Amino acid sequence: MRFKQLFDDQSSTYTYLIAPDNGKLAAIIDPVKGSEELYMSWLNEHNLKLGYALDTHVHADHVTALGDLRDLTGCVTIMSEYSDAACVSRRIKDGEAIDLDGLIITAMYTPGHTRESLSYVMVDRVFTGDTLLINGSGRTDFQNGNAYAQYDSLFNKLLKLADETLVYPGHDYRGRNVSTIGEERRNNPRLQVANAEEYAQIMNSLDLPNPAMMDIAVPMNLACGK
Repeated sequence: MRFKQLFDDQSSTYTYLIAPDNGKLAAIIDPVKGSEELYMSWLNEHNLKLGYALDTHVHADHVTALGDLRDLTGCVTIMSEYSDAACVSRRIKDGEAIDLDGLIITAMYTPGHTRESLSYVMVDRVFTGDTLLINGSGRTDFQNGNAYAQYDSLFNKLLKLADETLVYPGHDYRGRNVSTIGEERRNNPRLQVANAEEYAQIMNSLDLPNPAMMDIAVPMNLACGK
């Protein structure tokens, strides 16, 4: 598999480019508006066509490149069936598969950070968006977030994956780029709770400021970055 992890300094967002070794189609997860030239350079370098552009959720901290990439490449834009984004080409359900020339990416519905949050699962890795972060988890206090739903997404879905499953988050603010399910189960302080009520108490007491770009990013992202 060909794989590239890219980092946006302004929003601390990770974007992922994926393609099978012997295929011609690629997918991109959580692309950031303004970085399209960088993505196209990687695709051209490997003689690939962008087949799918996926967002894990409607972002509040950066503007998505989904719409621009669809215009540039004709790719299929993908989000959850619960997304309100207007220009999504394909809305996928929990357990639904995306076939990338034989390389399978499976949607896992993991609400809590937002109502429509998805994680994307492959054989050896999972792209968790803002649901599971390295030593953390995404806030649950806006965009129909819900701490109890996130507890369920974490403990009854993501933590059911094999310990060796690689965890690629949507963000990191300390220079960490990958973890594993086992490492997060053992070391993530948000996961050292006895029940959903305890988790909700932690999340509901965070008192975080709104993301700096929230008033711009959310409405733009509902229009796929346009």
